[in-house]
Amino acid sequence: MSRVRAARARPVERSAGRRAGRSGRRAPIGERGRVITVSELGEFGLIKRVISGLPAAESTVLGPGDDAAVVATSDGRVVASTDLLVENRHFRRDWSTANDVGHKAAARSFADIAAMGAVPTALLVGLAAPGGLDVEWVDGLLAGLREECGEVGAAVVGGDVTAADVVTLAVTALGDLQGREPVRLDGAQVGDVVAVTGRLGWAAAGFAVLGRGFRSPVQVVSAHRRPQPPYQEGPRAAQLGVTALTDISDGLIADLGHVAEASGVRIDLSASRLQIPTKLREVGAALNVDPVVWMLTGGDDYALAGTFPAAVELPDSWAAIGTVAEGEGVRVDGRRWRVGGHEHFR
Repeated sequence: MSRVRAARARPVERSAGRRAGRSGRRAPIGERGRVITVSELGEFGLIKRVISGLPAAESTVLGPGDDAAVVATSDGRVVASTDLLVENRHFRRDWSTANDVGHKAAARSFADIAAMGAVPTALLVGLAAPGGLDVEWVDGLLAGLREECGEVGAAVVGGDVTAADVVTLAVTALGDLQGREPVRLDGAQVGDVVAVTGRLGWAAAGFAVLGRGFRSPVQVVSAHRRPQPPYQEGPRAAQLGVTALTDISDGLIADLGHVAEASGVRIDLSASRLQIPTKLREVGAALNVDPVVWMLTGGDDYALAGTFPAAVELPDSWAAIGTVAEGEGVRVDGRRWRVGGHEHFR
């Protein structure tokens, strides 16, 4: 996107951006009712279409249209995280709408920013797509990206497009620490309390349902299609004095395992302290799966898990599920769990 200098960014009214974001479509550019593909638009036509309706955020000094974007930060430091999403590995177009994919793409990266104790400010998006892809699918994708940005007050500030055999997204999120120190993985201390906030196991249950060929219950299917990370809880935890923090992208055990390894400690979890929602119990019974497995090993909910000094009074939005002890690895009820989380190439 940055190469189309003629489309230099201008301030956009937020209300107009929200209206465009809800619809996910722009005026047709071809014959009425005829599908327009990205190959018909071409690279620069697609770029112009993409950036024409992007709203700006307060942190955006210079948005799409130049060689690079400029984003303001309050204390001179920038938190950055990049995620890749590949069609048929991270999403399926027959399972999720383009709008869903846009929401999920932004949520994955914004959750990483929140896990550092920072506030998301901007998003850069690289899109690779087949030439025969319907342009309206791209419109829906952008609408989802804009809407998720609106949840945190961020903006899409740039990116790139290219051709590929399958739809692939490269998403980079930027964030602002607002004067706080970044919360790292290596800060957990013996005696800390392990706590979580956000949904656990919902996306895994939704994936299991979709994998069986069903489209309901809608609550778990929607959780897989469009996660709801607790963004505000990252900076809140940092203010409370959290010693280590991570988002749950690959599974609670797997991601807490990174905390344990980086901090040189053991994390002891208690399965009985997991609050299993009724809906997960129902879906588990229907599929003959213990919902605890989803909660311990399922990813894609992007909940947050942190270690807090024992003296910290946790808000109601956080639930204590374990402790930090001397040793290594993660234990559940004193034992190594038999099922791990997600890991690419395995």
